[in-house]
Amino acid sequence: MQTDVRPIAVDLYFLPVQTRVPLKFGTETLTSAICARVNVTVADRNGRLAQGWGEVPLSVQWAWPSSLGCQERCDAMQEFCRMLARAWADFAEVGHPMELGHQFSESVLPDLLTALNAKRGAGAEPMPWLAALVCCSAFDVALHDAYGQSVERSVYTTYNSDFMNADLAHFLEPASGSDISFTGKYPCDFLTIPPAIKMPAWHLVGGKDLLHACELTGSEPDDGYPVLLPDWIERDGLTCLKVKLRGNDAEWDFDRLTKVGQIALDKGVLWLTSDFNCTVTDPAYVNDILDRLVQEQTRIYQMILYVEQPFPYDLETNQIDVHSVSARKPLFMDESAHDWKLVRLGRQLGWTGVALKTCKTQTGALLSLCWAKAHGMTLMVQDLTNPMLAQIPHCLLAAHAGTIMGVETNAMQFYPAASAPEEAVHPGLYRRRDGQVDLSTLKGPGFGYRVDEITRALPEKAVSFSQ
Repeated sequence: MQTDVRPIAVDLYFLPVQTRVPLKFGTETLTSAICARVNVTVADRNGRLAQGWGEVPLSVQWAWPSSLGCQERCDAMQEFCRMLARAWADFAEVGHPMELGHQFSESVLPDLLTALNAKRGAGAEPMPWLAALVCCSAFDVALHDAYGQSVERSVYTTYNSDFMNADLAHFLEPASGSDISFTGKYPCDFLTIPPAIKMPAWHLVGGKDLLHACELTGSEPDDGYPVLLPDWIERDGLTCLKVKLRGNDAEWDFDRLTKVGQIALDKGVLWLTSDFNCTVTDPAYVNDILDRLVQEQTRIYQMILYVEQPFPYDLETNQIDVHSVSARKPLFMDESAHDWKLVRLGRQLGWTGVALKTCKTQTGALLSLCWAKAHGMTLMVQDLTNPMLAQIPHCLLAAHAGTIMGVETNAMQFYPAASAPEEAVHPGLYRRRDGQVDLSTLKGPGFGYRVDEITRALPEKAVSFSQ
């Protein structure tokens, strides 16, 4: 295609953010994060240049669960981002970002991860593939944005035969024995167009979040934002709550669901989800909680729209038959859904839905979306507590995906002040109103960031490479 591009320069920045309240991930707690922000310059076949932006929080507690110190893991992910910056600047292929992103993930990213782990030494715990995808996602998102800038249109209008050189059969294979074909199909065939402008917003009820005034200690932040769950519901008009659970303490998990569920009933909330944070190894653990809810808290059970990723995220190592859980409630892959091949394996094991995330690359999220939709799986778009620019591709993916119910979005709970410059331009994306996020301010090419209007002072570049 004449519109094909190649990356020719990459700039990398690291932006630290601090949480106003702690966020618990399984056995770990997040109190700060480093966001990797990337600027990619591309050249089209006529030599015309364009720039795009991508960003991702390097949430090590989610991407790399480990007993290693948080700082050691964060340092490794930042070093990997530096390696990625050089690799993307040196990447000599030409094409549409779906093709470039897929080829980079297949042919460059694995070797780069091997090199990082070798550099860390034989005795060091290797960085996992999920963490590598998180790091790579900022570059991949920036490439998609740059392409949209290059062709001067929303990048979501380019996922078709007018701009792509290859159809989905080049990337995907259907489930064994099915009559599904991806020949002649493109991502546009599986997207919701026109996209949603407003979507229900899911609020995260973390394991350390306060539910009642009697839990206040006086040490809570006094910054104008709510602290108690009922206050959040009233301020933002919330109708959807995602409940973080432990996955290794059934009595605590049942009690937590019951307490949050009762608040939800009292405040007119419509939907709940339960997130067991990959700590469960036996489906009976989840089944017993759901069955007890049916008997003792029927209305709360009815409000649970789906169950999210109770089981270990390394799906190939932990091939647990989960049909008994999905027979009770829709069961969504999250951490396990690294790519469409693992979505295919998950479907065989009994998973019925996929929680997409832009932090596994825009390219990979779209391919997983297409495979899942073609095979009748339900979709959701889950958050990585995305602040600043990271919030925009995240919400756009949900708007185009046709999710089971809106989008999870919680950066405004944990570090709202971090996004103040972006909120000034896109107020509906950084504060929930009437229980929704509003994408109507996104305009222009790429992801519609309107970066030139966002008055954010960036730190010194971590690295900068060009061909």
